[in-house]
Amino acid sequence: MRQSHGLVLVDKAAGLTSHDVVAIARRRTGIKKIGHTGTLDPLATGLLVLCIGKATRLQSYLMNTEKVYEGTIQFGWATDSYDAAGTAVGEPIEASIEGRHFTEMLAGLTGEIEQIPPRFSAKKIAGVRAYELARRGETPEMKPKKVTVSEFVITSISGSVATFRVRCSAGTYVRSLAHDLGSMTGLGAHLQSLRRVSTGSYNVSDAITSDALGKGTGEEILALPHYRDIDGLDLAFESVLVDRAQEARMLRGETVIVKPESDSLTTNDLVAIRGMGDELIAIATVAQVIRAGGGPVALQPKVVLKDSET
Repeated sequence: MRQSHGLVLVDKAAGLTSHDVVAIARRRTGIKKIGHTGTLDPLATGLLVLCIGKATRLQSYLMNTEKVYEGTIQFGWATDSYDAAGTAVGEPIEASIEGRHFTEMLAGLTGEIEQIPPRFSAKKIAGVRAYELARRGETPEMKPKKVTVSEFVITSISGSVATFRVRCSAGTYVRSLAHDLGSMTGLGAHLQSLRRVSTGSYNVSDAITSDALGKGTGEEILALPHYRDIDGLDLAFESVLVDRAQEARMLRGETVIVKPESDSLTTNDLVAIRGMGDELIAIATVAQVIRAGGGPVALQPKVVLKDSET
């Protein structure tokens, strides 16, 4: 089988870790260089985007995209992990939330907010995962971080359970949103279930199930609709076309002067460098805007994706 470079969209089942899915993909395709663009907790289901081959060099750029989740929140008690896997904090109570108005509370958890990650999370504290400290009975100090929640709505309510939809920036803990909403009501709450619907422009509706991944051949896994070749990736920044000479310099890590089609680029912006055949050559930053208003810019490659021919 030919070496492939791109993305595989996987619909992860509950009970699997993100590392489990990577291991399955490596075993079934025979490709060792595979990573992912954002962990899903074992209890969560939904979209896990795997990076194959040279696409692993793009992980940090693909991770930093907006995510959409759907799930349920159980009201009546909080847990130490903020989800259904944790231990109840306090005495659970019967708490119907039908007829309760959440608009103002949800507004307080929307926009750019300061969020405290759960103690049982992969957040590192002095080089140690917070969940490792918590499991040892320690109380790690979780510092708040800024995240952006573009949308947080409750779509239905049944008894003490609310169904919700969240659109948020990378790094947002939906478990923390559920916990904080429970605190606002005075009832306590935890995340009962979670499903990632999309990451950036990629949707779970196009994904291969983790069960099919574990049974598929390499050719079946690296096929449409769940496979995206590296040259056709939908990246969250502008593309700039370079000629053969500029491409050769880029592949050697040299800065090149290019006149982009757009006049909106500013210093430190990221751009996708594409060759004459529209293949993805590199990711670069704007090192200098030589003349504003549609003039040339200097581009410095950060990640080179094509092998140099010289």
